[in-house]
Amino acid sequence: MPEPTKKDETPNGEKESVATDSSEAPMPTPEISLEVSPPPPEQPVETEGKDPQPIEVIKPVQPEPVENGSKEPEPEAVVVGAKEQVESVNSEVKEEAPSPCSPPLPDKDDDATTNTPSPPPPPEDANTAKKLSIELPMWSLGEGQAPEDLDKPVDTPPLSSLLIERPQGGSITVGGDISFVAKVEAQDLLRKPTIKWFKGKWMDLASKTGKHLQLKETFDRRTKIHTFEMHIIKAKDNYAGNYRCEVTYKDKFDSCSFDLEVKELEQSQSVDIRSAFKRSSEGHEDAGDLDFSGLLKHRNQREPKQDETPEVDVWEILKSARPDQYEKIAFEYGITDLRGLLKRLKKTKKEEKKSEAFAKKLDPAYQADKGGKIRLVVDLADPTVELKWYKNGQEIRPTPNQRKFIFEQKGTQRILVINNCGLNDDAAYSVAAGEEKCTTELFVKELPVKITKEIEAVKTTVNERIELECEVSEEGAQVKWCKNGVEVPTGPRSRYRVKSDGLKHWLIIDDASKEDTGTFSLMASGGTSEAKVQVELKPLKIIQDLQDMTVLLGQPLKMHCEIFPGNVPGRWYRNGQLIQSNDRINILQRAKNHRLEIVNSTLHDAGDYTFVPEGYSQSLCAKIHIVDPPRVHLESLNFPDNTVTIVAGNKLRVEIPISGEPAPRVVWMKGERVILDSGHRVRAETFPDHTSLTIDIAEKEDTGNYKIVLQNEAGEAGASVKVKVVDIPDPPEVPLVTEVGGDWCSMTWEPPIYDGGSPILGYFIERKKKQSSRWMRLNFDLNKETTFEPKKMIEGVPYEVRVFAVNAIGVSKPSEPSKAFVPLAVTSEPTMLVVDDVTDTTVTMKWRPPDTIGAAGLDGYLVEYCIEGTDDWRVTNKELTEKTKYTITGLPPEAKILVRVRAINAAGASTPRTLQHSILVKEVNEPPKIRIPRHLKQTYTRKVGEAVNLVIPFMGKPRPKVSWLKEGQTVDPTQVTIRNTDCDSIIFIRKAERKHSGKYDMKVEVENHVDTAIVDIQIVDLPGPPQCVKIDEVWGGNVALDWTPPKDNGNAAITGYTIQKADKKTMEWYTCIEHYHRTCITITELVVGNEYYFRIYSENMVGLSEGATQTKDSALIVKEGMQLKNPEYIDHDFKEPPKFTQPLINTFAIAGYNATLNCSVRANPRPKVIWMKNKIAIIDDPRYRMFSNQGVCTLEIRKPSPYDGGMYSCKAINDLGDALVECKLEVKGGFTFSELMQRGVPLHLIDKYMSETKAVEQPEK
Repeated sequence: MPEPTKKDETPNGEKESVATDSSEAPMPTPEISLEVSPPPPEQPVETEGKDPQPIEVIKPVQPEPVENGSKEPEPEAVVVGAKEQVESVNSEVKEEAPSPCSPPLPDKDDDATTNTPSPPPPPEDANTAKKLSIELPMWSLGEGQAPEDLDKPVDTPPLSSLLIERPQGGSITVGGDISFVAKVEAQDLLRKPTIKWFKGKWMDLASKTGKHLQLKETFDRRTKIHTFEMHIIKAKDNYAGNYRCEVTYKDKFDSCSFDLEVKELEQSQSVDIRSAFKRSSEGHEDAGDLDFSGLLKHRNQREPKQDETPEVDVWEILKSARPDQYEKIAFEYGITDLRGLLKRLKKTKKEEKKSEAFAKKLDPAYQADKGGKIRLVVDLADPTVELKWYKNGQEIRPTPNQRKFIFEQKGTQRILVINNCGLNDDAAYSVAAGEEKCTTELFVKELPVKITKEIEAVKTTVNERIELECEVSEEGAQVKWCKNGVEVPTGPRSRYRVKSDGLKHWLIIDDASKEDTGTFSLMASGGTSEAKVQVELKPLKIIQDLQDMTVLLGQPLKMHCEIFPGNVPGRWYRNGQLIQSNDRINILQRAKNHRLEIVNSTLHDAGDYTFVPEGYSQSLCAKIHIVDPPRVHLESLNFPDNTVTIVAGNKLRVEIPISGEPAPRVVWMKGERVILDSGHRVRAETFPDHTSLTIDIAEKEDTGNYKIVLQNEAGEAGASVKVKVVDIPDPPEVPLVTEVGGDWCSMTWEPPIYDGGSPILGYFIERKKKQSSRWMRLNFDLNKETTFEPKKMIEGVPYEVRVFAVNAIGVSKPSEPSKAFVPLAVTSEPTMLVVDDVTDTTVTMKWRPPDTIGAAGLDGYLVEYCIEGTDDWRVTNKELTEKTKYTITGLPPEAKILVRVRAINAAGASTPRTLQHSILVKEVNEPPKIRIPRHLKQTYTRKVGEAVNLVIPFMGKPRPKVSWLKEGQTVDPTQVTIRNTDCDSIIFIRKAERKHSGKYDMKVEVENHVDTAIVDIQIVDLPGPPQCVKIDEVWGGNVALDWTPPKDNGNAAITGYTIQKADKKTMEWYTCIEHYHRTCITITELVVGNEYYFRIYSENMVGLSEGATQTKDSALIVKEGMQLKNPEYIDHDFKEPPKFTQPLINTFAIAGYNATLNCSVRANPRPKVIWMKNKIAIIDDPRYRMFSNQGVCTLEIRKPSPYDGGMYSCKAINDLGDALVECKLEVKGGFTFSELMQRGVPLHLIDKYMSETKAVEQPEK
């Protein structure tokens, strides 16, 4: 038996019931009473009897709201306590006091539950009749008013006129649909109003929308009217009740109540076992149990004297039938839930057994009032048996100090007394005697909480204490305080405090404000009490007014006023603008005192100040005046020692910030001379916040101290600035070249005589070819020393060098060029020195030229040797040899020698290249070895008429003997020409024929050693035409052809066929298909009514046959009734997101020469390509050109400079996605120091650029 859920009463005293589902979530259920009259022991059950006086057990439950739009949980049937006893005694099920306002059920199985007919009433004994309240799985939209309260008006707050059309009450029959419409005019509304639909007083229907309830909102832009509709679909009898519609917009409110009446359909209710066992809730664990919702629904519609016994007693048939016949019987009598039927049949058979332990079991249910006492009595057949009591499956044990549960014995009776019943005692109880157990349910009735003392209205002023008191009928009752219908927040930070003591409840507002005006109400389960609270302002009295003030700039500003009443907030204004608190401005209020404090006053703080108390029309005003003595702010110039340095010939403008209120008078002086603002080359200018000194063309005479004098009403101030004019240095002395190498030289020079008034920072060095006029910069970083070593020069070319001196001002003129010099160097050593051949008296060496020859060229080689173990190197060639192969003759046999080679040019001999190991002067026999080229290891194919020229190298010493055979026969020299040398053999056929095809055997012999190889030559020709082409079948627009391969395949495999067709009328041939491999084919899509001939060419690796074989007969295409439907194919989706098939690669570029970055991307549809530098998109920059052709993306950088270096990225975007590739671009070379100075680049940026360029070049060196 499921454990009943705990229940509460709604605030208006009406009752609700909730049934639990598998997840313990409460669900609203209607209140149903069940009358149970067990028959006397061992007496048959009669068919008629008197109605007993029921004992009412009511368990109201507060429904849990479900969020609007969420999926409503399916209701789950609750099995009523003592279900077996109810069925065994044929208890009469009767509904009592149904809820007048049960809402629509948002579940598809509700209809089946509601329409299930109830069984016929059994006879009852008036003396033993009991009445039990049963909870059924019903949904509730909320409880409406009780029947006696329907005529009472619903208390609502004051209304504003919002509704232009109000919903009207109506009546429908069960299963019908009805709609309620409310309209609001939006002519004066800035946004959509808020509407709520209620059932009863508190149940919000927005959380109950679903299958049976729908809420709809529309807006007519033409008439500016909002329409709100509530649709009830397939109404049930428990939907009847009072409904309410509330509309709110900002401070406006409107409400309307209406009633819904649901009438029952008059129909005969014949209930039998078959209708009782229709499934009521698919998928639940109680599926198939008796549907009490359907049984109880129709208890008031029974005709007491009508015999409602089914024509056929299915129970008796099932009890006497075999188990294998249950399914057949259920199908015959229309019972769909066979599983539930078998479960009920099994329980029924168990109930037939007579209890051996209990003479009288517990009643199916008991009822007690909250705080009352209840006795559970059971009569034992055997008084000696051990008895245990359980509550919700937990054993109840007696405790000596607790009088909650008391166990009593009277003869064979065992009694459990429960004192002071509370909601926790509302549970399932059971008693076990040995192995037998009987169960019951205890229902604890909680009385509604009523209001015994109403709230009194309050009228007070701000800052006063408000205390609202109300008294209820029960201690510790749960109540809710509301303001204007909205629950009052009572958290830790709330202004409202709630207190209760016994029956009394208080709502306390310690510091009342004007916003507390409104209607306050207390809601209890048995009623509501309301009272109005009105809070008014106290009259304003100015105790201390604001005072006009004059403040020095930077000093604190404090303004103070005092008003009554205290604790009245206010706002400060300056020149009509609201002042907000920040780090500099503090706004303070302590009781009656109001302060405005400004830490450091500024000129902007001057003006008219106003303090306005909140809620009052009066204000307090004062004027503030800010004064400041003159000051010169030289520290903002960031000049060391207040010295300004200017390059001669440039324009100097020095701007010095000044301050003072009022604005000061400014005078510039150099020595005793006053600088006027009307001067031509040197002049002074004054502005409100700064003064400036301008020198158009700086000269050395402008160097000196300049004095500034400021005066105003508040005082006087002065300062001085020093101006220093500097220039570029003189050129250095003529450089001297002290040493020359192959591609380098060493040079030195003397510093310039005059440094331009600034220390020399370094030197730039340039060189040029003597015949050229173009000088090339050799260092991009300043050379601090007076020596330098130029590199990477061309040998044999005369050069000149010159030097520039650099100071902080700029670059000097170049020095005079040095004397011309020519760099020269010897070549590198020869490479790859190896032994080529050795005889008894000679050794042949060969080598490769040096890697580096140089400008002096290469005159020849010098070969030397020495006997191993000595250091006597002998020159073998008195004259230089230009060849890279040389034979040393006249060597002693079996001697071991070492060999070395030198390269000779105009600069001298190179480093020798020496053989690493000694050479034994003795000829060595080498067995033969044929080295077949890779392309000859497989069949060598040539066409007829082409030349054949094959070279097969071999090895062996002494000279091998070579012989050739073809297919085991000697090669005919008239057909094939063979030529042999010391290291290879050549087969030559001037014009190949098919007879030259075959396998050629090559044999190489050296004394007793032999090596062989086979060369397979295939000469191919065009094939012959196919044989026997015929037409196999003609149908529709199709012709089937068949043929046999050609007799002559041209000495090569047939690779395919070409089929052509021709209309008999024109005999013009058209190709149907090429490269076809099979010997049969079906030609389709032929024109109806035409007559066709067909011919076929054969094909091999050489090409098509010269002739074709044509069909003897023609094929006539006739029209037929059946048409061949070509299959439909879905086009392939070629769309794909961007993907870079070739990424960007890191690139080095030379400054001044165009550079390009390339990548390739594949995408469909065509992507948008974006180029970025350092993650910044390149847009409309003339230095860049972007191309995109067939997926290849190119970025061209025109004449890049070092500033163009960085990370470049290419991004491709289309609708399916994007892709990104990146690379690094480094630019070598770039601007000179003078070029950067001419472009106006600051010195610190030039120094940084030179340092980065030097760091890049050092790793390369």
